[in-house]
Amino acid sequence: MMALPEKIDLETWDARHAGLRRAGLTEPWYGGPLGRHAADGDERLRALRFDNAPASLRLWNLVLTEEDRLQEHRDQGKRLVGAMKDLGAVPLLAFAAPELVCFYPDGAWWTPCIMECTDGLLNVADRLGIDDTFCPVRAMLGAFETQRHFPIPDLLTCSTGTACDDFTAIARALERLGHPILWWEIPHRRTPGPGEESVTLPTGFTAPRAQLTFVKAGLERLCAAFGELAGHPITTGGLHRSILTANRVRALAEELWRLVACATPCPLPALEMLLVDVLPVHFCSDPAETQATLQELVAEVRRRVAAGAGVLAPDAVGVYWVNPVADLRVMNLVEECGARIVGADFMFAHARAEVPVDIEPLEAVAQIALGDPMAGTAQDRARRIGREIARCRAEGLVVSRIPGASHCASEGGVIRDEIARRFPHLPVTEIEVPPVADACFPTLRTRIEAMVEIARERRNHALRRH
Repeated sequence: MMALPEKIDLETWDARHAGLRRAGLTEPWYGGPLGRHAADGDERLRALRFDNAPASLRLWNLVLTEEDRLQEHRDQGKRLVGAMKDLGAVPLLAFAAPELVCFYPDGAWWTPCIMECTDGLLNVADRLGIDDTFCPVRAMLGAFETQRHFPIPDLLTCSTGTACDDFTAIARALERLGHPILWWEIPHRRTPGPGEESVTLPTGFTAPRAQLTFVKAGLERLCAAFGELAGHPITTGGLHRSILTANRVRALAEELWRLVACATPCPLPALEMLLVDVLPVHFCSDPAETQATLQELVAEVRRRVAAGAGVLAPDAVGVYWVNPVADLRVMNLVEECGARIVGADFMFAHARAEVPVDIEPLEAVAQIALGDPMAGTAQDRARRIGREIARCRAEGLVVSRIPGASHCASEGGVIRDEIARRFPHLPVTEIEVPPVADACFPTLRTRIEAMVEIARERRNHALRRH
């Protein structure tokens, strides 16, 4: 049942799923109608508009069934590693042992959105002294306390030393609740001094060799702990295989972004691209299924590009987006306002960079960890965003602030000023998105529409000049 690309609501998807099944659609074990997730409490799905490709259905089911997969892994005797805050490094180590499965409890920060705050996680965090002056990732504290949203890990790790102070405070609250944490440090990346040995990282930043050596030592401690948990040492061969798997996933995600950025009309919506961007961080706790899902998406997008088919109007304004949104509905909203996402730094961009394979594996993982744009200055991140804006020819920039997040207090202004300096005619808007943003939608719509209108007028002016 090939259908023209479009965005559809949950009820329409369930009817389409039934038709696809009658026509012979085969699905992985976690497949099925999206509506079942809403029936289980994921009420926000009823407010979203989804891409209608079977590959997109598989993507959503992969993401929404992670808790089930984690429980199945535990039932099979595997040990669970909960990695917090580093976003991409620890899973490369954990998946080097077949007895281990790694996931990010951080992902609980989207639960209040998905469940429209019926989960009570933020209320639990309030009672534990972590109130709304903190980043919404405080929902993770409630998830650990209620033990209803993921299995409690057998080993919990957390990086510290850079980026989000909120997260460190929340993680320390977890320790006080009786959840031991194996801490390791990613130092604040700095510019090498005169004559200091330096290294160029996979994400394009430069750091002192001494900082890389320090990070590698922390990863060695993690590997030792993972070896004890697995019952055998983590081997160089296992690390190499894990890196190769990660690179296949990263390459597929990067290809999707390249195809989506270059094609007109837009072949895949912003909401699905946000999910795609998260997958390389930890493979949704299943590297094989993540790779298979991304392969299906790449094949679908290639078909759409070849056919000149897409989900948005051809004249949609190309926008670069900074930071993930607490309410996923905003990804629909930006397209309703006449825009399309042609590039993004959802805080996971470093997880699309290829992990070096021509150096010692722990050194390669250390480079990925230290190369996180969030590990350096806001100016470093802003300059990288500027290079991406030029590459994808974005016509506007949206900086989405995360309520309460310590790193968002001034970072948005730094990014805005740097982009204004490099691209003086590029319209920029800053917005703040709470976990459920319904009350803010009129204001958000007005701000995004204004940016789109300015960008479209400048596009038309440039066309008239030529």
